[in-house]
Amino acid sequence: MNAHHSGIGMTSQRTRARMIERLRTQGIMDEVVLAAMTAIPRHIFVDEVLANRAYDDVALPINFGQTISSPFTVARMSELLRAGTGLGKVLEIGSGCGYQTAILAQLAREVYSIERVGPLLTRTRTRLRELRLSNIRLKHADGLLGLSEAAPFDGIILTAATTHIPPPLLEQLAIRGRIVFPKGSQEQVLCVIERNLQGYTETILDEVRFVPIMPGIWKR
Repeated sequence: MNAHHSGIGMTSQRTRARMIERLRTQGIMDEVVLAAMTAIPRHIFVDEVLANRAYDDVALPINFGQTISSPFTVARMSELLRAGTGLGKVLEIGSGCGYQTAILAQLAREVYSIERVGPLLTRTRTRLRELRLSNIRLKHADGLLGLSEAAPFDGIILTAATTHIPPPLLEQLAIRGRIVFPKGSQEQVLCVIERNLQGYTETILDEVRFVPIMPGIWKR
């Protein structure tokens, strides 16, 4: 890993270790998730001017009206998606800056990630290539439609808020798979939908704050 990735000062390995200890005190118990977050340098996913805040427990802007979720939110959603078991194929709706994508790449055999904002995806593609993560497939598309050609998925994660999960995503979830997403508009909660042989069950969890999910694609 080069100096840019390992970081110096506020972006150093020591700073990352402090973030991991904070996540433990906040209740993140999954050691596989914590190891993934130790392995991936968060500071390379934010603008250089914000790099010294990369390991604070805050969401940060990443342009195009999007944000990178706080480390706790990324860890919490990853832990819920894993549910203590290995993940085969995962679908992420909203690649954003690629940080959550990179974490998922440590947790799953294959990661498919969809981003609707073309210029954001171009930047994210370059960043993930730098990290040499070979099990990620990025696509510029409308995430609300999912990715039927790669389904079924063991896990689906949405990084933007929606009031409901569209039927295509429910259909693309494998039996015993789970969807983790922020549910709501003004007031939002973290939600887990699990699919079993009888249908779907939904569990409501913590209060969260995400940008709303948008349909269609933006090329610009």
